[in-house]
This record gives sequence, C-alpha cells and structure tokens, in this order.
Amino acid sequence: MVIAGGGSQGLEADRGLLGRTSTAERVAGVLRTRIAEGYFLPGVRLSELDIGTALGVSRNTLREAFRLLTHERLLSHELNRGVFVRVLSEADVVDLYKVRKLIECSAVRGITEKPATFARLAQTVADGDLAQENGRWRDLGTANIRFHAEITEISGSERIKELMEGVCAELRLAFHMMADPRRFHEPYLKRNHQILDRIEAGDGAAAEALLEKYLGDAEQQLVEAFRERAARAEQAE
Repeated sequence: MVIAGGGSQGLEADRGLLGRTSTAERVAGVLRTRIAEGYFLPGVRLSELDIGTALGVSRNTLREAFRLLTHERLLSHELNRGVFVRVLSEADVVDLYKVRKLIECSAVRGITEKPATFARLAQTVADGDLAQENGRWRDLGTANIRFHAEITEISGSERIKELMEGVCAELRLAFHMMADPRRFHEPYLKRNHQILDRIEAGDGAAAEALLEKYLGDAEQQLVEAFRERAARAEQAE
C-alpha cells in the first residue's frame, strides 16, 4: 500500500510497537522504520495532528521524536513552516556510501563459516524474490535495504546495528530520487543472491569483493541521478 502525503494513514496499527510507555524514542523508532520502508517521501510536511492522533501520543512527545529524527538528518525543521522529511543532496549520498562501505564490508570480511544470523539474511533475499514476482518494486527496495541491514548484524554489535538503522532510513530517501524503481532495484536482487551464496559458504573475502563492487555501482547510479535532477532544476530556472 503506497501512502501519499504525510504518510500518517495506517500508523494506528503501529501503536502496539510503542508499548505501555509511549516514549519519544519509541515514536522516533516507528517513524524511522516508516521512512526506511518508503512511506514518507522527501520534502513532505509532517502533520503533528495527524501523526499524533494516529499513534495516540501527545504533541510534546511527538515534537521530541521529530527533534531526534532531525538530529539523525531524516527530518528538517523550517521556521514558521513546520517539520519536513529531508531532501538529500549528492554530498549526502557520497557520505552515506562511504559509511556503508566501511560498515558492510568489514562485517563480512572475517567470515569463515556460515553466520548464526544466516537464516534472517536469506529471508530478506526471499522477500525480494517474492516482491519481484509480484511487481512490488517499493517492497523490493525495502527487502534490499533489510538485506544490507542484516549483513551488518553479522558483526554482532548493537552500536553498529543502531547506526545502520539510521543509514537505512537515509538510504530510502536517496532511493526516492530514482525515476524508475524497478530499473534501479531489480538488477541488484541477483547480486544479493551472489553475496548470500558466498556468505553461506563462509567465503568472507569473496563476499567483501562482491559487496564493494555492488556498493560502488549503486553509489554511481545515485550520484548520476542527483546530478541529472540538479541539471533539470537549473534549466527550469
């Protein structure tokens, strides 16, 4: 289900994720996940009333959650206008992929046997296969993001896991710049399978080589898309 505008519809179902104490951190976690799954589009203004009502939280709690996500570079606050989903720049993309290469490549580098988390990693690829079969390209993008999040889980570090959650959400904002989601995401599904095979075999060196090339290619595609958008904007002025 594609959610237009502020993306507050359907958030009622996420109330259970907040637990008995609706803290700002938990609210931020729900919204961060929604961003990573593609429900909130770059440049969209977030309605305090709609989201607060949907989640059943106070305005103060929601504002604190917005502040946390602004600190994570997922939202931006504009004076007298409100809070908006952040629009990334080319420099943001380059920096994101610098972080991804450091985290993801190091996570697979030392693999010598099938990781304990392999089943979860394999499930994300299976989810991608299913999304492809049904032509659900946004869902394929989500499965792809989760695949890379699970790669970092191999490290066994809670700090890396938390860092990657923010990276994944920013990554989705970058993906929105691609005019054709299918053309962008579909070719990488095959490459996910290849990386998965090397991880299953305990061949960390080969997995790292595949992953490094993969990330370099994706970065180049995104940078080109951002430059094309900037060129179109200049021509329109």
